[in-house]
Amino acid sequence: MKNIAVLQVGPLMPVVQESITKDYGAVRLPDGQEERAEFLGQHGGTFDVAVTSGKFGVGTDLMRALPNLRAVINFGVGYDTTDVAQAFERGIIVSNTPDVLNDCVADTAVALYVDVLRGISAADRFVRRGDWLSKGNFPLATKASGRKVGILGLGRIGKVIARRLEGFDCEISYHSRNPVAGVDYRYAASPRELAAGCDVLIVAAAGGPGSTGLVDTGVIDALGPRGYLINIARGSVVDQDALVDALLSGKLGGAGLDVFVDEPKVPQDLLELENVVLLPHLGSGTHETRAAMADLTLANLRSYSEDGSLVTPVHP
Repeated sequence: MKNIAVLQVGPLMPVVQESITKDYGAVRLPDGQEERAEFLGQHGGTFDVAVTSGKFGVGTDLMRALPNLRAVINFGVGYDTTDVAQAFERGIIVSNTPDVLNDCVADTAVALYVDVLRGISAADRFVRRGDWLSKGNFPLATKASGRKVGILGLGRIGKVIARRLEGFDCEISYHSRNPVAGVDYRYAASPRELAAGCDVLIVAAAGGPGSTGLVDTGVIDALGPRGYLINIARGSVVDQDALVDALLSGKLGGAGLDVFVDEPKVPQDLLELENVVLLPHLGSGTHETRAAMADLTLANLRSYSEDGSLVTPVHP
């Protein structure tokens, strides 16, 4: 087993934090800017492994301050907060925790799908406010089954979402960078073409510079005033200002959002809309999935400490 120096970047699940501290003597990077700068100035060259999460990552400046870094172990499937371009250029290997969270994230997407079309959360508020007694029946909603659904990003999670929605008799189409082998769903050549041909657009694309603003004004306009947008990917994939404007002006029928650009901040305008369902980035937030993510994170660290390899490496 290698003698590795481990840096913890940001808070982690207690079981992960306790394990890396006990087994590897991990040191926590200070949160304060001045304390962090002083710490890195004194100890930045000490660490060859960083353990972090998708929320915090190892960004450009931090990676530069770790000249001997050799591996980034990431808790989470998303790694867009880590400067992977610099990592690969320097020969730093990066891992994430794919597959183990597919089911729960897909379940969240389907929950948002049903909720925003049928108005489940809005109806709950309707009852709690006493409106059922004072105003009568809740307004009619939109049928959830049998709809045309476009999935932006037919990767691991996107495929699971599609299988779930087949049970709703939905007609599935998708757009990814390239057509996906082994699927019968209709392929759309662009996000705009995908949006124009569906009732509901589900965003499941990977985050990062390559997908920033992928869902822009043109895509939202193509979806139209009777269309719905579901985002369980990253807030950065959708032009959030354009989305808010479309919802306020009635150019989009509704949205179900688990992710936002500047979490945990949510645009104030969205808080007032009854046709928008807002979740606090809980896509993978179940006991079972988080335990599996923790196990895989620790397995990656253990593998690196033993032979310098990773169980689930991210590839350039």
